[in-house]
Amino acid sequence: MRFISVKLKLTILITILMSFLVSIVLLSMVSITSRVVTENTFDLLSNTVRQNLVSVSMENGKLVFDENFNFTYNGVYSLIYSNSNALLAGQPPINFPENIEFENGVTKEVESTDGNYYVLDFWLYFGWENGVWLRGIVPKPDVKDIIEDIKGIALLILPLTIVIGAMSAYMLTKRTFKPIDKIISAASTIGEGRDLSLRIGLPKGRDEISKLATAFDNMFARLEKSFETEKQFTSDASHELRTPTAVILAECNDSINHTSIEEYKQSINVINRQAVKMSNLIKQLLQMTRLEQGTQAVNFETQDLSEFVYIICSEQPDLPNTMSLNLDIQDNIIAEFDVVLISRLLQNLINNAITYGNPNGYIKIKLYKELKTIYLSVEDDGIGMTEEQLQNIWKRFYQADQSRQNGAGLGLTMVKQIANLHHGDVKVTSTKGKGSLFVFSFPEKQS
Repeated sequence: MRFISVKLKLTILITILMSFLVSIVLLSMVSITSRVVTENTFDLLSNTVRQNLVSVSMENGKLVFDENFNFTYNGVYSLIYSNSNALLAGQPPINFPENIEFENGVTKEVESTDGNYYVLDFWLYFGWENGVWLRGIVPKPDVKDIIEDIKGIALLILPLTIVIGAMSAYMLTKRTFKPIDKIISAASTIGEGRDLSLRIGLPKGRDEISKLATAFDNMFARLEKSFETEKQFTSDASHELRTPTAVILAECNDSINHTSIEEYKQSINVINRQAVKMSNLIKQLLQMTRLEQGTQAVNFETQDLSEFVYIICSEQPDLPNTMSLNLDIQDNIIAEFDVVLISRLLQNLINNAITYGNPNGYIKIKLYKELKTIYLSVEDDGIGMTEEQLQNIWKRFYQADQSRQNGAGLGLTMVKQIANLHHGDVKVTSTKGKGSLFVFSFPEKQS
């Protein structure tokens, strides 16, 4: 049986079960029919005898039968016997045994040579030690004919039931397992690496197969995301590490021809700067990859965001002395957030404002709450951006002004990631030559 498909196994099982149930029903019909026929015969015998019981009387020592008295009625024989068991009126069935003991009000079965009978006797009292016996006799119904009829029906119904049951069961299992075939096909295709975007796409439902298909679609989505993230990481790393690697190799080759200690120091400084740049780049790429894949958990804490923002803003060693930092922080804003990630988000926005801001200008940081939403904005009066630049600032390694290159161009991409992880959003408005305004908004309570 282990080499048979599940569909075929279920088809066989359902067919056997249906055949068993039909057999049980037919056997029940035989039993019920036999009992019903017997009970109907008892009722017919009892009703006939009781009706005749009130239709006979004695006048002047003679029995008198009114018009309602029936000696034979629907197969029931009615007989009148004297107290000494002598037959006074009526004709018993042929071969009915004689001298059957009378029992008042008792229905009993009597055997005879041509079949069995049911007998019911009643004593009809007419006076002191004067009366007659009224006996009812009815042939015992032969249920063999009924059973034979049912057997004939069974011989017709059972094969038909097996055929119809097998076909219905197979169609049902085929239809039921059709989504599973789609799951197997999709899993095989994805397993072979042909199409990671493939989905089963079953309509949502409450049955187990719909839930299984949804679970597989979610798993396929995570696999695709992981694969795309890995591809993105490999592409970004290979692209961005190419330049510092080339610089390091060039400096190593040049240093072979150096003759002075000063030239060696200069080469080592160049190599060190590029190595630090590579290290920072790899760290940022790894952190972004972990955030995308969900391997770095977001640790939400309930903290005083007002105090937190104030502390970060007061610790800005890279802020030029000629650039002012203006704070507008609403007090006592309590929120749920990841301390490390929000710190990185704010620091990246401040570094972006320092890089592209006016060296003699300002950076304005504002924190406030409206209803259940918290807003954190960073504004500068620097070079600003065009519409085309605004459409690209969230892309990895994009830098609006290459002449002011500082870092790898991953800061704003990470800001967008962190905003999404806090179920929030970050928007920017900018005017070329006048500055930029970044506004990060998120709910105070994380659902």
